[in-house]
Amino acid sequence: MKPRNSRIAGPALMCLTLVGLTLCTADLIAQTAEPNPGPTAEDKLTSAAQDIKIQHLQDQLEEIQKELIQLKQDRSAAPETHHFTTAKASAAVPSLNEAEPEVTDPSNPHSEPFAFADFTWLNGNARTKDTPYATKFFTPEIRSDVSYTYDFRHPQDDTIVGSSEVFRASEVTLTDLGIGGDFHWNNVRARVLTQIGLYATATPRNDASPARGQWDLADAYRYIGEANAGYHFNVQHGLNVDAGIFLSYVGLFSFYQFDNWAYQPSYVSSNTPWFFNGVRVQWFPSAKLKIEPWFINGWQSYGRFNNRPGLGGQFLWRPNGKLEILGNQYGYGEDALGIPNRTRLHTDDSIEYKYYDRPDSIVSKAAMTLTGDAGCESGGGVSCHGNGKSGPKQSFLGFMVYNRLWFDHDRYGLTLGGGRINNPGRYLVLLPPINGATAASGTPYFTENPGNPFKAWDSSVTMDYMPNQYFTYRLEYNHRAANVPYFSGPGGVTPPGGNTGAPGSLVPGWSPDLRDSENRMTAAFLVKF
Repeated sequence: MKPRNSRIAGPALMCLTLVGLTLCTADLIAQTAEPNPGPTAEDKLTSAAQDIKIQHLQDQLEEIQKELIQLKQDRSAAPETHHFTTAKASAAVPSLNEAEPEVTDPSNPHSEPFAFADFTWLNGNARTKDTPYATKFFTPEIRSDVSYTYDFRHPQDDTIVGSSEVFRASEVTLTDLGIGGDFHWNNVRARVLTQIGLYATATPRNDASPARGQWDLADAYRYIGEANAGYHFNVQHGLNVDAGIFLSYVGLFSFYQFDNWAYQPSYVSSNTPWFFNGVRVQWFPSAKLKIEPWFINGWQSYGRFNNRPGLGGQFLWRPNGKLEILGNQYGYGEDALGIPNRTRLHTDDSIEYKYYDRPDSIVSKAAMTLTGDAGCESGGGVSCHGNGKSGPKQSFLGFMVYNRLWFDHDRYGLTLGGGRINNPGRYLVLLPPINGATAASGTPYFTENPGNPFKAWDSSVTMDYMPNQYFTYRLEYNHRAANVPYFSGPGGVTPPGGNTGAPGSLVPGWSPDLRDSENRMTAAFLVKF
């Protein structure tokens, strides 16, 4: 309130002073204009004093006029800006109407969800706070992810295996270019963001559902990262009903590397869904809680794998500005292509805690995350409960932990982390692209059959330089390992002369060079406006 009063009082005070000085000057001039038939020496001295006073007042008037002109110019030159704090991609878009400022007090029944504190420190959450080019109707968004990865094994085909974020070695690659934003008007909302670059190839090839039926779903959705629309109901702290393609946040990390503490997340995140295609309901019963049920086509799929949809949901609780508890649950879906009786269950649960926050210290902030995942498949020749009459055990168990430090007013960041998984049956293992293999084709060189063992672990060190809120320069070292040959060796995973025959098929006289570990360095330029 004080800044607003001072902006009004300053010009008003100058104007009153100007009027008063003008009246005084006019009175003095009138006095000097009266006829005086016989001026004495005393009258001459008085007249000279009055002339000096008049000149002084006129000088003051000119100075005040200059200040008023400068003040008007400064006020007219100041640009109008809109600012809002970014929450998770699943949070409601805040209102940008200046007549209705955002309410941040969580006890207020009309407050915006999660607006009571700054959550830009969270892993999986963008750190951008200001959007000066936003309007009441549209908030643009542009993302760019360009990277270079050095693989210490030097695969001859420059192909990296087992990652949903890093795909090529020894090349500058455009991983993702996202262009779009959020539309919001009269409670109607929509979001669209492209995926141009390697994501446009890697994301569809990891989805087997387009192999069922016609109309080439992989190409239809290839360049769409997010595309959903819905309606916001003014119920409690908000109720959103959206339909389309939206991010899942299973595995804590964001689909966009700019939002994350590390470039290559551990298997618990990299091997679980990045997106869903379906309907979601985001219910905010309080400013600190979100409950979000899903009705979706399947487990990170454009279409259905068999005859059932997938059901699931998210529980997100932020009791204060330093703690987040997040749970994602999935079930009911039949997500093994061509095996209609096999169902999947999965739970993904995370905690994020900021345990240190001193903005003026050398170490300005510190936080940690812990994520645990468990799941299984049953039916169709496999069992959740161990090897028996129903078949071999088909399950998933994993964890990951990360710790991050910020330095020099959050300009630098250092993250240490890693994790481990055990996935007998390999149903969540990213299939190596051997001879062009896809999730639908499979490959005899790396089978994903019931009973096939797979255990893997990884660690990483990530260093960030963040000169401003819109740009990150990242340098990261990764060590990854498995109990079976899985990663690209010097010979690579591509036959001589390129892919031969059907995707993933056997090539006489040739076999891929797979190793049980890899070490690599990644440098990335990450941008978000």
